Amino acid sequence: MTTTELEVSAVFEAYEAALMRNDVRQLNDFFWHDPRVTRYGIADRQLGYDELVAYRATVSAPDFTRALYNVRITSFGSNVAVAQCEFTRSDTPLRGFQTQTWVRMPAGWKIVAAHVSMIPWT
Repeated sequence: MTTTELEVSAVFEAYEAALMRNDVRQLNDFFWHDPRVTRYGIADRQLGYDELVAYRATVSAPDFTRALYNVRITSFGSNVAVAQCEFTRSDTPLRGFQTQTWVRMPAGWKIVAAHVSMIPWT
């Protein structure tokens, strides 16, 4: 792994930990504080940081566990990386997929675009 990929792996793992404990402040801080940030969720979407913050305020702590598979961190130079993974949740037989585009900003690594989906898996 490159230095960039190691750095993004660390923030990706910190994001996952914050997600599972529903640390709303930290989750919000992982995202780019800009109206152009985009997050497509399983049954939701947020266009802009303000929508993201409003959405996170309505989300309860998860009552399930997640297991990650096939985590792939790919860097494009020293300032951009894409994190992708598959996941399963303890509350559904569906298979999940997650993609995050991370950019190094003056305030550190931030997610500028994210997508999460779940589908039946055989």
